[in-house]
Amino acid sequence: MIIKERGPIEALFDCLADVVFFIKDRTGRYIVVNDTLVRRSGAQRKNDLIGKTPSQVLGASLGAGYEKQDQAVLETGEPILNQLELHIYPNRSIGWCMTNKRALHSDNGALAGLTGISQDLRAPDINHEDYAQLKTVIEYTDENLSDPPDLKTLASVGRMSPYQLDRRMRHIFGLTTGQWVLKQRLDFARRELLQSEKPIIEIAMNAGYRDQSAFSRQFLRATGFAPTAFRKTQKA
Repeated sequence: MIIKERGPIEALFDCLADVVFFIKDRTGRYIVVNDTLVRRSGAQRKNDLIGKTPSQVLGASLGAGYEKQDQAVLETGEPILNQLELHIYPNRSIGWCMTNKRALHSDNGALAGLTGISQDLRAPDINHEDYAQLKTVIEYTDENLSDPPDLKTLASVGRMSPYQLDRRMRHIFGLTTGQWVLKQRLDFARRELLQSEKPIIEIAMNAGYRDQSAFSRQFLRATGFAPTAFRKTQKA
């Protein structure tokens, strides 16, 4: 695959400290990366990543989930759009981000690879008036994670319309109300997995899932780990 004007593209994304950017070939190996990805992978320079798979860069436990995701894009051509993910890095730092991935094609339509970005979720401005208006909604949600409230219920709790609530959520958290509720549920589950010895099914129920398999699928999609593997890996 030939990327024209690669230098300017890389330079633009090197300016964004809160964005991971990459281009991979059709085998899922990095061919373009930005400085943020280099730093978060624990590497020293871009050439340490070029020509390697995520598992070779991040280790099998962290890289396997990304490779599975890449393979789905490469096989189906279907993009991943605005997927909420919890990224775990080799130094064990954790951060929420919004991920987008798309397949790339050559001029003759042949599959050439994929490109993607993951942008960190910004920290909410707790001093903003919109945050104060959301305080009741935030508290209500955290108190009712075992039976997660929907948009209509939360709008009523906050004494605003669903549109007003969603607009304020996007402004403060960079997420729709539904995405934010999901993040709260998964954050709760993550803490429980690491800070307690509770059975997975109990954690799932407390996070608002009616069965363990549904929870495991959602957790795997967001983190790349099944709950049991996440607990074992992060506690090691």
